[in-house]
Amino acid sequence: MNPKFSKQPTLDYSRSKVNKAGRILADYDSDNPNITVRQLIANYYIMANWREIHYYPINTFQATLRKKLITIDKKAIVAQRLKRIPSIVGKLRNNKTMQLARMQDIGGIRAIVMSAAKVKTLEENYRKTQFTHKLHSSKNYILQPKNTGYRGIHLVYKYHSPRNPSCEGLFIELQFRSLLQHYWATAVETIGTYLEIPLKSSIGPKKWLEFFAIIGSAIAHIEGCPPVPEFSNLSKMETFKRTIHESNNLDVPKIIAAFSMVSTQIKSGQTKGSYHLIKLDLEEQAVYVKSYPKNQYSLANKEYADLERDIQGNPKRQIVLVSTKSINDLQSAYPNFYMDASGFVFVLNKIEELIKKLDK
Repeated sequence: MNPKFSKQPTLDYSRSKVNKAGRILADYDSDNPNITVRQLIANYYIMANWREIHYYPINTFQATLRKKLITIDKKAIVAQRLKRIPSIVGKLRNNKTMQLARMQDIGGIRAIVMSAAKVKTLEENYRKTQFTHKLHSSKNYILQPKNTGYRGIHLVYKYHSPRNPSCEGLFIELQFRSLLQHYWATAVETIGTYLEIPLKSSIGPKKWLEFFAIIGSAIAHIEGCPPVPEFSNLSKMETFKRTIHESNNLDVPKIIAAFSMVSTQIKSGQTKGSYHLIKLDLEEQAVYVKSYPKNQYSLANKEYADLERDIQGNPKRQIVLVSTKSINDLQSAYPNFYMDASGFVFVLNKIEELIKKLDK
């Protein structure tokens, strides 16, 4: 099977075929297969090709975002990524009516700024900007936090450019987070990976889900924003104290100390390039980074798809293709792939300091 990958990403299949491939992969049951392995692989690469064409509009939006951040927050971290195929398939599997060609977060760009106030400023800047691209939908999870504790702002744009018909109508999702919100979100993924529990999908023991909800509410109090609805009846002090109580009950600091040993055993390949393939291997307790120059994006995407297929179904191995301004931004933007929860430890320490301060 030789999938089609071009030097410049182009859509090699009709959108109806893309939707069909998405449904076939989402409905596939290895215990009761209704298609051959060859057919399965063919549809897998149709999905990979659809994901690949998001490359051009992502770069367009990233350039605009970086220009805006020059005046809003020079310390901001910007990263872009293409959604992992297991995540795409899982989302289609959980939503039987969703079509692959209508999925809104395959191409994503994340901006991490230093405060919630700067997140608000960035969102307002975007809403005032006149684009040729249409704002399709938006979610403000800071003013209206999720019950999980997740907070941030999502803007989904529909790409428009007569110069690139293959990309016409593609959705690109922008995520804006404060640094504290980012520490929370990546800790959910990091601890979930270590415990082999999909906490990010709100699946797992109730005690862990409640812990992340209460600390999400604590962070909201620190930033002077609305708390998580489930804990809106608690005062700031009650929220802080309950957070530390639950953290101690779960031995969170001890767990973080245990898996932080993994992040000290990082093995990296060539790290000069525009695109970086990050592979986390918990069995080997190592993180591998392979980088590609800008003109090898298609090769990077092909190897991304191949490796995803090889590690499918193994929770101890994860992989993602991302782009950041520098190799130094990789661990800051994706600490979960480095099993790095030092930022989350900072949040817990800050909450303890605030308890002492308020007690006085």
